[in-house]
Amino acid sequence: MTSTVFWGSPRQTQLDARETLPAKLDLTLDKLNVRERVNGKRVAIKMHLGYDVGYSMVHPVVVRKVVQAVLDGGGRPFVTDVPASVATAHTRGYTAETVGCPLYPSTGIDEKWFVTRKHAFRGVEEFHLGGAIAEADFLIDFAHIKGHPATAWGAAIKNLALGCMDGKTRSAMHDVSEFDPYFHKDKCPDEATRVAIRESCPYGALVDDREDPDGLHLHTYKCNQCMRCQEVANGALEILRSNFSSFLEVVNISARLVLDSFAPGNSTFLSLATMMTPLCDCFGFTSMPILPDAGIFGSDDIVAIEKAVLDMTAKTPLIEENLPGMMEIVTREGHPFQWIHGPYKDPYLALEHAEAIGLGSRQYELVDVLPLSEPDFKMDTYVQAAPI
Repeated sequence: MTSTVFWGSPRQTQLDARETLPAKLDLTLDKLNVRERVNGKRVAIKMHLGYDVGYSMVHPVVVRKVVQAVLDGGGRPFVTDVPASVATAHTRGYTAETVGCPLYPSTGIDEKWFVTRKHAFRGVEEFHLGGAIAEADFLIDFAHIKGHPATAWGAAIKNLALGCMDGKTRSAMHDVSEFDPYFHKDKCPDEATRVAIRESCPYGALVDDREDPDGLHLHTYKCNQCMRCQEVANGALEILRSNFSSFLEVVNISARLVLDSFAPGNSTFLSLATMMTPLCDCFGFTSMPILPDAGIFGSDDIVAIEKAVLDMTAKTPLIEENLPGMMEIVTREGHPFQWIHGPYKDPYLALEHAEAIGLGSRQYELVDVLPLSEPDFKMDTYVQAAPI
């Protein structure tokens, strides 16, 4: 099945507010019939509100456009994210006054407000879905596109999968990356070899195992699969694709559990592809963008919107001079986010799995909500003087 993805380009023809991304977001909301679908409903607007001094998330001006559309349609909106992010959101400009609706922690102030969803996967037995999400009638998943050290990128699926669950669940989800044993002590002849393997990683991804002094622990989020460790490991350490892909899979499973809480037709998805930095907004700072802005996307199909964003951003060059000095390009295959986070963190494989478990379709039609026109060079673009 082919799904529709609406898209607003970041480019303008005229110097006119009606051609900017907030205006194209309005057009996208119209295309998605958001106002007509939310009357009388409690509407959760799931976002990533960032931490600390991050400023590259979705701007409050843009958030307010979505809130206003829900209010216009007779809905009762609230913005939600994990408790720690909501608690400090005001320091980054997100308040009820600026966005136009309340901000609630998805799992309650102390992460005690959740419902349990049973699902077994590689050591995870259950998922604790935030009460704010479970009690909502309609979901607007509003994601900011950026790189991510665990999944190569963060977008609509990950925005739900992690941000709608409690901390215990998020921790258990990350642990699936260690499910398959990767350090084999029987193949490590001596302590000198173990230390050599550990020290071979320039990023500190390999550390002493806290529970086994003779072992090694791999922080997969730090590992870009440069494979320097394999030059000295001699079989004692494996960099297993299965451990990396398992996290991609558990993210999809979690997102599916979130969306299963809503009746058909009661969820929609928005993705803003601007200020795309190398790391997730949860790191609490903003670095230089590494991909050109790609615009605003909207769809009722979460897999289709993810695929459209991937396809659009894959066509644009990585801004290599904007990479932090400690990051390197380890491959030039796959998506540009894989170039820096590693080939095993494969967003295309993740979407293949997402489609297989029924999250949506990778087939889509891209509809431009405001195609570029021929420029009118005589159009007045100056701000009119304020009346005296």
